[in-house]
Amino acid sequence: MGQKNSQPSPKFTQRVVKQVRHEILMLPYYDVFDAIGFKVEGYNVTLFGHVTRPTLKSDAEHAIKNIEGVEKINNLIEILPPSPFDDRLRLQLFRAIYGYPALQRYGVGSNRPIHIIVDRGHVTLEGVVDSTGDRNLVNIRANQVPDVFSVTNNLEVPGKKKH
Repeated sequence: MGQKNSQPSPKFTQRVVKQVRHEILMLPYYDVFDAIGFKVEGYNVTLFGHVTRPTLKSDAEHAIKNIEGVEKINNLIEILPPSPFDDRLRLQLFRAIYGYPALQRYGVGSNRPIHIIVDRGHVTLEGVVDSTGDRNLVNIRANQVPDVFSVTNNLEVPGKKKH
């Protein structure tokens, strides 16, 4: 375990980051309608993001607690309110994005890279895509879904800064 006045080595931090990322991706009900991010500071981990199931918030914290060397977890994950309206939008957005021929390759596999967060009709796109063109195309597809109030595009392109 770490000492109060010492900072962990970069190797320790790198290992914890890798393990936290792995634990989040392995959560049984974590899917494209959830987005969990994290920050490792010293021996502490801060979790943030949005989830559709209340159990995901506690499951994420429980999984991270088992990582050797982690002393404290600050769980700031927000649970999205249940809403048939938002559920309908999630399904429409999923089809609009992952069902679009130019974007279908992102739908392959169990860990899809584009996460669609819907909160009271407002959409936030999180994740990673291959190009600025794909980032823009996902944004256009999301904005074309009826009844979406707003779209915040936080998708990242490796090697490029977010806009």
